[in-house]
Amino acid sequence: MMSISCKDGKCTIMDNGKYVRYTPEQVEALERLYHECPKPSSIRRQQLIRECPILSHIEPKQIKVWFQNRRCREKQRKEASRLQSVNRKLTAMNKLLMEENDRLQKQVSHLVYENGCFRQHTQNTTLATKDTSCESVVTSGQRHLTPQHPPGDASPAGLLSIADETLTEFLSKATGTAVEWVQMPGMKPGPDSIGIVAISHGCTGVAARACGLVSLEPTRVAEILKDRPSWFRDCRAVDVLDVLPTANGGTIELLYMQLYAPTTLATARDFFLLRYTSVTEDGSLVVCERSLSNTQNGPSIPAVPNFVRAEMLPSGYLIRPCEGGGSIIHIVDHMNLEAWSVPEVLRPLYESSTVIAQKTTMMALRQLRQIAQEVSQTSTPNWGRRPAALRALSQRLSRGFNEAVNGFTDEGWSLTGNDGMDDVTIHINSSPEKLMGLNLSFSNGYPSVNTAVLCAKASMLLQNVPPALLLRFLREHRSEWADNNVDTYSAAAVKLGPCNLLGTRAGNFGGQVILPLAHTIEHEELLEVIKLEGVGLCPEDALMGRDMFFLQLCSGIDENAVGMCSELIFAPIDASFADDAPLLPSGFRIIPLDSCKGDSSPNRTLDLASALEVRGAGNKAAGDRNVGNSCARSVMTIALEFAFESHMQESVAAMARQYVRSIISSVQRVASALSPSPNGGLKSPLGTPEAHTLAHWICHSYRCYLGVELLEGVGDGSDSILKSMWHHSDAIVCCSMKAMPVFTFANQAGLDMLETTLVALQDISLEKILDENGRKGLCSEFPQIMQQGFACLQGGICMSSMGRPISYERAVAWKVVNEEEAAHCICFMFINWSFV
Repeated sequence: MMSISCKDGKCTIMDNGKYVRYTPEQVEALERLYHECPKPSSIRRQQLIRECPILSHIEPKQIKVWFQNRRCREKQRKEASRLQSVNRKLTAMNKLLMEENDRLQKQVSHLVYENGCFRQHTQNTTLATKDTSCESVVTSGQRHLTPQHPPGDASPAGLLSIADETLTEFLSKATGTAVEWVQMPGMKPGPDSIGIVAISHGCTGVAARACGLVSLEPTRVAEILKDRPSWFRDCRAVDVLDVLPTANGGTIELLYMQLYAPTTLATARDFFLLRYTSVTEDGSLVVCERSLSNTQNGPSIPAVPNFVRAEMLPSGYLIRPCEGGGSIIHIVDHMNLEAWSVPEVLRPLYESSTVIAQKTTMMALRQLRQIAQEVSQTSTPNWGRRPAALRALSQRLSRGFNEAVNGFTDEGWSLTGNDGMDDVTIHINSSPEKLMGLNLSFSNGYPSVNTAVLCAKASMLLQNVPPALLLRFLREHRSEWADNNVDTYSAAAVKLGPCNLLGTRAGNFGGQVILPLAHTIEHEELLEVIKLEGVGLCPEDALMGRDMFFLQLCSGIDENAVGMCSELIFAPIDASFADDAPLLPSGFRIIPLDSCKGDSSPNRTLDLASALEVRGAGNKAAGDRNVGNSCARSVMTIALEFAFESHMQESVAAMARQYVRSIISSVQRVASALSPSPNGGLKSPLGTPEAHTLAHWICHSYRCYLGVELLEGVGDGSDSILKSMWHHSDAIVCCSMKAMPVFTFANQAGLDMLETTLVALQDISLEKILDENGRKGLCSEFPQIMQQGFACLQGGICMSSMGRPISYERAVAWKVVNEEEAAHCICFMFINWSFV
């Protein structure tokens, strides 16, 4: 009989009344072996005894028990460390929530006081006279913050006075009641959330506020946040014009900042800022900013061409050290983006505090959390082994796309003449900096010698289609909008004539494979490599298709995120691309308009609608789909870049215009198919005689084999049969009877379940959506379907075309026969389905 007890890494073995204790040397040797192999096999343990003479007198069974105990202690230590970390996080979050509760209590008390004053003055006034004191109370009750222009003195004393005023106003917004904050829609604070996010209500400009926790020291947090171009994708540049130290150990900086315009329909913004960095009495680090007007006795920034001077009201970061390490962060972003300077249809984008929260405030917190995770985990699964390099690639893709959309003249872009229509804009860039590194020989064997870059871009208005859903479809179904001839030209930049570039699709698009490369913590951004299989440059290459690769950045695919911009940016790359490989980004950007500002005027005009052919189609949205009301709008910007030789400019420009217009038509078709119809009309493909005939065959076969009607109370007319089937609440899909079955037809519920359109339905195979149990069940029931005509399938899980799991209560499969009683297809009806 043997028993073992452990203490402080030393095990005592009791065998037949005798105790054997490990010596310190033996424990040291075992610890060293444990770090090399925590779980050795029986053979490995015997090998360890032979290799280590100091362990020769220990039985292999004793070695096994020691390793078991050591692994147990390691697991307990890790769990204790994790629980301590969670406890510290919860303690800090509790402190943050208590402070937020105190601030809200003050805000409520202030509002109750103002409401009482308002009622008292209202009772004392009559309709015939106006009491100026009451008018002043009403004005104060609206809580408008009028921008205060700092004095013109730019001397150190004058700037310090401005800095102190900025600090006071910022802290009153971050922790006080200077602004009435309301919770950001869709944001639920908790220990695992990004933080407490709020937007302004009833103040000048647009403002957002966030509080959060991050496991980085305050100085590191400040360093990251002050480097705005590294995390704020809309920031083009921040130039430090002057730096002045202050007597209290802080610094005052004069900055000039430029922001990209999000679409081709707006002008970029710039700011002339004062930034004040200081430490408060309680040890908190504060970085606050505000706009400066042109000053005397100091630097000033005159109006810059192609930029609108915007105003930043007191904003910044309050960073407090947290007990046990890390920081508690308060972020305030408050701007006046001069919405008057953009078309009226785009003004909700510039008047939305929700957009500021998503694009600026929350982006800052996400960057901090991402870096904190990379620091705490040397091999972060989200960003692989080289997180900084991958983040740099995504930053380069985003920045290159923004440069293409804006086309700044100081970057070498120049506008070319149009072809009589102004729907597509063409810019040319021949600067050496733009062309540096673009003369490549890709792995497909085609050499590239380029002397210029062309960018074709356009913006369009979309109605009643969720941006996230549309973007996911464009990502998953590239063949629906992309022309493989043009893609190959973009990747290889070969010397081809107009006849080759403007031809129709070669038909040898072998399909795309998405290779995940990296994603952020909350999966709001995906970096991936797209492999296009078997793509030939010309018809002669159809039998020798080559693979082509794109680096792709996808963001904003969460339908539940309010005001989130959706982007799909891609650039051709070589199969063995390096971190510094040249990138020529192209892509899509879809920005929601109506969801950005709930109180936007109902009288806004659709300035872009006259140039579009927007038509609704479909009949219902899936229960999980955040379509919103029937007039939900978004603006899509398309920008495509091509490298070419200068003597081919006219041919490439004509090709690019035609390609962008074809993409616009494809996007309109897809958006129309994905959006619900306000009048309940059918989609145009359903009006074909084939659709009516198929609907009749489906219902007839169901009645023959199951003995009941598929559609109750429907007449014999083909129109009523098709319409009733289209509106059926359960998902009805038809599948071919080929060796690799693919879908050939679906009603609206079926399209919603598969997250696809009638056009792209045939790209989806039956095996792709069924899980292993579903495939096994179908294989076992298939003989019964062919012999008896039908089979009932148990409920289970399947997948949509975009990878979302779908649960269904049960399913029915039956054989559809034509008028000659020959098997035409297999029809499935998924009953009570829903996204998991």
